[in-house]
Amino acid sequence: MSRQIQVTFDCHDPAALSTFWREVLGYVHPGPPGVELAEGADPLAAWDEFLERIGVPEEERRSRSAVEDPEGRGPRLFFQRVPEGKVAKNRVHLDVRVAVGLEGEERMAALEAECERLVALGATRIRRFDPQPPLTAGHIVMADPEGNEFCLD
Repeated sequence: MSRQIQVTFDCHDPAALSTFWREVLGYVHPGPPGVELAEGADPLAAWDEFLERIGVPEEERRSRSAVEDPEGRGPRLFFQRVPEGKVAKNRVHLDVRVAVGLEGEERMAALEAECERLVALGATRIRRFDPQPPLTAGHIVMADPEGNEFCLD
C-alpha cells in the first residue's frame, strides 16, 4: 500500500509563507470544506469567512494554511504558526527541481533564471555550487522568506 506525505512548516506567518511556496511550485490554496469557490475567488478570503462562520476567533484564523499540487502529484505543504523563531539549519529541506535533464552551462543558466524569479518573490540566495562531474550536477542553495533553506536543483 502506498502512502502520501505532507510537508509541514513551522512559521510566523502561514498565509504569507504558503503564498510564497504557492508561487514557487505552481500550487494552489485549497478552499474550505464544502465551499465551492467561484472562478478567480481568493481561497484565503474564503477561509477567513468560513472560519468566522464556524466561530473560530479572529486571532486564530490565519494560524494555519496549506497549498496543494493542482495535478495531485506533489506533496501537500502545510504551514502552522509557532511562537519561536528558526534558530538553526533545517534538518529536512525541499529540493525544487527546475533543471531536470539539463547539464553544464544550460543547467546552471536555468537555475540562475529561477533563482532570480524566486528572489523577486522574497527568497534569499545563499550559495551556488557549480557542477563537479561525475558527482554533482550543480545547484543553488536558497532560503524562503522565513529563512528555511531549500535547493534549486
